[in-house]
Amino acid sequence: MSSGLILAIDQGTTNTKALLVGRSGSPVFRASAPVALIHSARGHVEQDPQQLWASAVAVVGECIRHAAESGSFIEALGISSQRETAVAWNAETGASIGNAISWQCGRSAEICRRLEPRAGSIRAKTGLPLATLISAGKWAWVLENNCQAANLASSGALHFGTVDSWLIHRLTEGRVHATDLSNASRTGLLDLQQLRWDAELLNLFGISPTSMPELRSSSGSFGACASIAGLDGIPILAAIGDSHAAMFGHGEYAAGTVKATYGTGSSLMALTRGLAQDTHVLARTIAWSIADKTQFALEGNIAMTGSAVQWVGEFLHFVEPAQQAAALAATVTHADGVYFVPAMVGLGAPHWDAAARGTITGLGRTHTSAHLARAAVEAIAYQVADVFSAMERAEGAAFPVLHADGGATRNSSLMQFQANILGRPVLRSENEDISALGASWLAGLALGWWSGLAELATLPRKIERFTPTMETPDRERLYCGWKAAVDRARLKTEAEA
Repeated sequence: MSSGLILAIDQGTTNTKALLVGRSGSPVFRASAPVALIHSARGHVEQDPQQLWASAVAVVGECIRHAAESGSFIEALGISSQRETAVAWNAETGASIGNAISWQCGRSAEICRRLEPRAGSIRAKTGLPLATLISAGKWAWVLENNCQAANLASSGALHFGTVDSWLIHRLTEGRVHATDLSNASRTGLLDLQQLRWDAELLNLFGISPTSMPELRSSSGSFGACASIAGLDGIPILAAIGDSHAAMFGHGEYAAGTVKATYGTGSSLMALTRGLAQDTHVLARTIAWSIADKTQFALEGNIAMTGSAVQWVGEFLHFVEPAQQAAALAATVTHADGVYFVPAMVGLGAPHWDAAARGTITGLGRTHTSAHLARAAVEAIAYQVADVFSAMERAEGAAFPVLHADGGATRNSSLMQFQANILGRPVLRSENEDISALGASWLAGLALGWWSGLAELATLPRKIERFTPTMETPDRERLYCGWKAAVDRARLKTEAEA
């Protein structure tokens, strides 16, 4: 007998994945295709919107074929996507008017400097710092530097959107221009209290309301597929930012749930009881929205975690820098007093010190390259602990465990050290496609497969638990050493103050 499946697209910075999920809530098939980053001579970071779409078509095609061969059928589609990357297109022709501006791109720095007097108001309304990360500055840059955009805006034919909106536009053949609240909350234009585009901020960035997508819940209708053979008429029932989707895919939905995604950089997200008070060390965001229920969260982003291990490997001239540096780190059981603060581009949450620079401290005559590599691995855990502690202070509560996902979590030594330095268990997800899984579960809710969050929380999950084994005095001694190393990395700022 044929069975229904949910198809989830996870469009990320370096690849696009697709996942087929059955009624058990578990994946039955996956496909992946790489996508490229474009680095211009001006230092801009971009992606080709057509390639993003083509990669989605390719992985979806593999899923359609698998479903047909296995005698199954696709009932609905969900989308997880990279977040602040900004796309602009012609609403009448559907054609993009330039490359997508990556979330990593800093081209809007001058716009941010001009708007600095309004930074406090932007943070208060949107929960985000005024920084080059937010999509609003990228779209303002497009309006100021792309003549086609300015002309389309004047005629009301310009559409802006994050990657989810772009994919929805292409999937529905232009019939739907929409985004969900989680992606909208990363643009710097959403009023978190009113849950709507803020007219004052749109005007501040020079953006017309007609250019912006309609706001919808993360679980609900985003139109029907009309552009891929084999998906005709299939409803799109979920859209959500990838970090938020990963949070959802962990299957824990109570306030105080915290997850960390370990990658090139790392991000932590903590579910809150409501919209938290403004904090200058963490971002406030929307985790997801379902029907009339909006789940708020705190978020902290760290610039260099996995990339710090990569840097050590490059510094040591390894052929495969990240892998060989991690293997070198595993040859010693601890860093023996060496601390590496990877502040090569400054420090992110919770320090937010752009002037800080990388330091290596505690070196002695007997230390080796293995201790440096181990210090880079331990720096990941220390930085996550910094944000974890800031979140606890902001919420006024202790968090019982940390949920972990992302590529670097495959390093079991890192996961054990993370548990030790937090003094809390770390629960590692064994699902490598947890963002796509989260999107599929949201689509399943809208489809009626599951009755609500309580039922989703009972679905089978593959996790491995790392329990702290370090004595409290040892943990405190190591963490104090880390904080002293961070202070040294920030000495330049203090000297200039």
